[in-house]
Amino acid sequence: MFQDVAKFELSVPRSASKEKVILWGWDVLRNQGDCLQTTIKSYVAFDGVGLHSGLPARARILPAPPDHGISFRRGDLGPDAAPIPALWNLVEQAPLCTRLINRDGVSVSTVEHVMAALAGCGVHNAVVIVDGPELPILDGSSAAFVRGILKCGLRTYDAPVRAIRVTRPVEVTRGDARARLVPHDTLLIEFDIAFEDAAIGNQKKSLNMSNGSFVRELCSSRTFCRKADVDMMRANGLALGGTLENAVVVDGERVLSPGGLRHSDEAVRHKMLDALGDLALAGAPLLAHYQGSRAGHALTNTLLRALFTRPDAFEVVECDAEMCARLPGAGVHMGEMPQVA
Repeated sequence: MFQDVAKFELSVPRSASKEKVILWGWDVLRNQGDCLQTTIKSYVAFDGVGLHSGLPARARILPAPPDHGISFRRGDLGPDAAPIPALWNLVEQAPLCTRLINRDGVSVSTVEHVMAALAGCGVHNAVVIVDGPELPILDGSSAAFVRGILKCGLRTYDAPVRAIRVTRPVEVTRGDARARLVPHDTLLIEFDIAFEDAAIGNQKKSLNMSNGSFVRELCSSRTFCRKADVDMMRANGLALGGTLENAVVVDGERVLSPGGLRHSDEAVRHKMLDALGDLALAGAPLLAHYQGSRAGHALTNTLLRALFTRPDAFEVVECDAEMCARLPGAGVHMGEMPQVA
């Protein structure tokens, strides 16, 4: 059912200036320069409810060693529960959230908001322990996760950061939805959406993810839905933990959530937040222009699957200092948190 997980272990002399190294069948371009992996300094915990289950949910983000990447572990299943690597080929596709399932059949749902926070804060290694099948929805955005990570702070390892650079366009479609990756020297996310409800309507936004822009521009944007969809989901046993406090609910021209919108285009900003979280499941930072049109979690995952079946469409590169400055989270600090969060 699962494909082999790509590994990024690399052992070459640090004196090398620039060379190609064969790594698990991939050419890795090695550059001299200081671009080092990070993890959080201690740990941070978050308590809330699961959006779909309505059950109490607790998540803790803990440090992890270099080259570990991001992984999840079900704390409610005991210390021997197998980890769930945060990787694209362990996604069990679903339209309403991103769900990971490991080889033992252990799963965790709604990982996209914490994945976006980790990527947007420049965290390369962490273990997320979840005491249940679903992460807490909190306020429906990534703001609380970002605030907790930045307050905790990061530590640096003497281990290089590797990125996945897209070298050829890759595109997938499903009905009128489209997702595409094209070469770019940073991670640029572009998204457009179209909804009948006038409170959302047609929205489009493009944003370079470097220089802390995720924290400033996207992290506080909440998940959204139409009231008619809420009624349907509730009737089918979903969104049991959803409230007007942790989601933007619209009905025609009206925004039903207290306080209204945090941004006039909050809906498309949240779709970009979701996209960053889903793209983070590539297993390393992406250097690419992502274009999403009415795309959702499942289509973005399909795009990653299409990318990694094409060895000619990407290369793994070791980042130098200049490249590192263009990655999401580089230099971000607490002062960039938006006031609404």
